[in-house]
Amino acid sequence: MKKRRLAILGSTGSIGTQALEVAALHPDRFEVAALTAHSRYDKLFEQVRAFHPRLAGLVQPIPREEIPADLRFCEWVFGPEALTLAAQADVDDVLISVVGMVGLKSVLTALEGGQRVLLANKEALVAGGHLVMEAARRVGEHALLPVDSEHSAIFQCLQGAGANPYSRIILTCSGGPFRTWSKDDIRAAAKEQALKHPNWVMGQKITIDSATLFNKALEMIEAKWLFDARPDQIEVVVHPQSVIHSGVEFADGALIAQLGTPDMRLPILYAMAYPDRLPTGGSRLDLFSLGGLTFERPDEERFPSIRLARECLRAGGAAGCVLNAANEVAVGELLQSAGEEPMRVGRIFDTVEETLARVGHLPAASLEQVMEADRLARDTARQVLHKLG
Repeated sequence: MKKRRLAILGSTGSIGTQALEVAALHPDRFEVAALTAHSRYDKLFEQVRAFHPRLAGLVQPIPREEIPADLRFCEWVFGPEALTLAAQADVDDVLISVVGMVGLKSVLTALEGGQRVLLANKEALVAGGHLVMEAARRVGEHALLPVDSEHSAIFQCLQGAGANPYSRIILTCSGGPFRTWSKDDIRAAAKEQALKHPNWVMGQKITIDSATLFNKALEMIEAKWLFDARPDQIEVVVHPQSVIHSGVEFADGALIAQLGTPDMRLPILYAMAYPDRLPTGGSRLDLFSLGGLTFERPDEERFPSIRLARECLRAGGAAGCVLNAANEVAVGELLQSAGEEPMRVGRIFDTVEETLARVGHLPAASLEQVMEADRLARDTARQVLHKLG
């Protein structure tokens, strides 16, 4: 079987490193052809040494003379164009796990080149979903495969469904560290409390988003685009055990769900090997040790992020882009806050809601309009944060 040539944008992050782990388990199936990182050149050096890609890139440049002599066998590129060149590389698949709006441009670049995109970047669909899906349709069926655990679960549940329509998409979430907290306690929480996720080990930004349920808000918008879902077909269910990763209900009432351990290697390798399934090297789900599985409705009073996502789905235009940008700015401020009166979690909700009220009506018919909406939303969110003090 011919090896699939793989480019990984964001190879030193959590998704990128795990993608390389599973690629190393199956050297007969995957060839790592291109790797990029934002700034962790030491980690990237290790990966290049291990996988021998033809191209390696750093978004934050370093002097070329700092590249070790034994790593000069491949082409090195620096600056933002590193992502563009990696997305345009002569590969079969491009795994996009970079954070931020650069992911949207990278997705469009890869799809325009006819490559299959393995998507682990939320901003691409949340901000520019119609642009991405139009580009994917031009490439062909399965040109865009989700890596996010929930959307991968939904995609897996839809395999074999044929023309049978689903009636409901069920997105599960653990509820995060604030699942049982009161509204006032959540609003008063500090970043240290928000960073204590009960089930998953992730980067700081997504861990905060999991605490506020803004990760689920973003996933609701992604689900609309990935699965052509109406807002009333998308339901969020709190599932503290994180065993059921999401599910699909069909017209006859049958509900198919995907279960597994909380291990991102499964959805990563599922996308990389699709339509085949390969061993991940991880532990298997032991049904006898599970005990009970419980489910709760999300409380939109305590977690207004879910309500705001529904409003964005109904509004269309740049509303999703604005929600994402405002949340990014607010979370960044929370993570950087310190001193005697540090920022509290409640200001994230207030910042996003106020920013949406001010600029959520902007158009998003083109990439230029999406990028302008993103810029205006970030500027507005900073103004709102300053006003809130």
